[in-house]
Amino acid sequence: MKTRHTLRLGAAAILLFSGCAVNPVTGKKEVILVSEGQEVAMGAQSDPAVTAQFGLYQDPKMQKFIDEKGQKMAAISHRSNLKYQFKVVDSPVINAFAVPGGYVYFTRGIMAHFNNEAQFAGVLGHEIGHVTARHSARQQTKAILGQVGLMGAMILSPQVAQFGNQAMQGMQLLFLKFGRDDERQSDELGVQYSSKIGYDASQMADFFQTLSREQAKSGKEAIPDFLSTHPNPEDRYATVKQLAEQWKQANGNPKLAVNRDQYLRLIDGMVYGEDPKQGFVENSVFYHPELKIRFPVPTGWKHQNTPQQFQMADPAGKALLILMTAPGASLDEAAQAIAKQLSLQAAEAPRRTTLNGFPALVFVADQVQQDQQTGQQVAGVRVLGHIIQDGKTLYALLGVAAPADFPAYAPQFSGVAEAFQRLSEPDKLNRQPERIRIVKLKLRSNLSKALSTNGVPEKRLEEMAILNGMQLNEQVNAGSLIKVVGK
Repeated sequence: MKTRHTLRLGAAAILLFSGCAVNPVTGKKEVILVSEGQEVAMGAQSDPAVTAQFGLYQDPKMQKFIDEKGQKMAAISHRSNLKYQFKVVDSPVINAFAVPGGYVYFTRGIMAHFNNEAQFAGVLGHEIGHVTARHSARQQTKAILGQVGLMGAMILSPQVAQFGNQAMQGMQLLFLKFGRDDERQSDELGVQYSSKIGYDASQMADFFQTLSREQAKSGKEAIPDFLSTHPNPEDRYATVKQLAEQWKQANGNPKLAVNRDQYLRLIDGMVYGEDPKQGFVENSVFYHPELKIRFPVPTGWKHQNTPQQFQMADPAGKALLILMTAPGASLDEAAQAIAKQLSLQAAEAPRRTTLNGFPALVFVADQVQQDQQTGQQVAGVRVLGHIIQDGKTLYALLGVAAPADFPAYAPQFSGVAEAFQRLSEPDKLNRQPERIRIVKLKLRSNLSKALSTNGVPEKRLEEMAILNGMQLNEQVNAGSLIKVVGK
């Protein structure tokens, strides 16, 4: 009779054998436990979550541009059979990412920092490369085999971070990290694909320099997302330049496009940085002009804003505050829906109150989790919840901490809720976003003088130099186009 251990080994062998597939890029067999159909299904399932999380940037001409270039590149890729989708999401962070099945996303933040079509095409090819080489599917396979848990974006204690992930409604695919081998392969594919559709792939290397400068300016804690999810070894710039030159020589040195002016005209008027209408923090207060609400952010706490929710995290990583809209038609319905959604069990009887004229319901509950060692149910985190009613809109303000830390943070949670109030200040309600303006230079000068002449204050000169992918002492000719920022 076979032992249980032997049976497990046999099952694993069958699983590995059945999971072998030929990689479309390398032509080699590899263990992939995710079929192409499953990849497509994962992408289709993730796409609504991505668009809900970030929102889409509404610019028809930009959407037409990325779709035309994307479909042209997809057609010459190693997986032209997939139905690709290309979207610009409404986020100021500098990032581009792909999920399985052919879904590719660019933030408006990264679109703002490209300085020609060739830079965009190189990054587009890089992201399509992740799809064609099945990097996400391979990462999913590693997760399945290793039973690896995926962490969210905020650096919190495991208990609190797990709660945050639930509230973020499952964005796990976005947090898969690719290794350097995958990144190197995607760089190679980015060169190949962008060159094939007629663009100078060396420009992608120049864009890496823009990202590195942005990182140096902001510091390691504010590293651009594209670098944080795409390891950037020191030789990456030189390697991409070399690959681009090799491709040109191997293909008869064709004339390849850069298209700087065309691209700059495309992004003229694009929102730059945070969009106030989505909410903004100023002097430790969160303002939301469209919702017409305001409340304080605890001093020193980190914060992250998305169209779905606003998160505040204690610097020590022990507490989390989340504001999000709540389902239901009444305070009681909303509280019940939140409890069901987040698997909460009441620790105290809920009570009704009024917060600055808003009807509210306050509750304390535990999110019960299973202890991995004993198998017993234990309180993973404790939640102080405030359901706040503003007409037909219901908000959930949830303060989260481990049971041992909860008493220390509960006063801060309550303080934020008690200061929740109507936003009425005209200067906050009517705050306009900054936008990229493309100007044509009348005189030859260096970039620093050109920017100053067009109203850029001295404290923002380096920021604008990085945005333009240039150095402040670099000469710019009369008739050249440059980016400036204004309202």
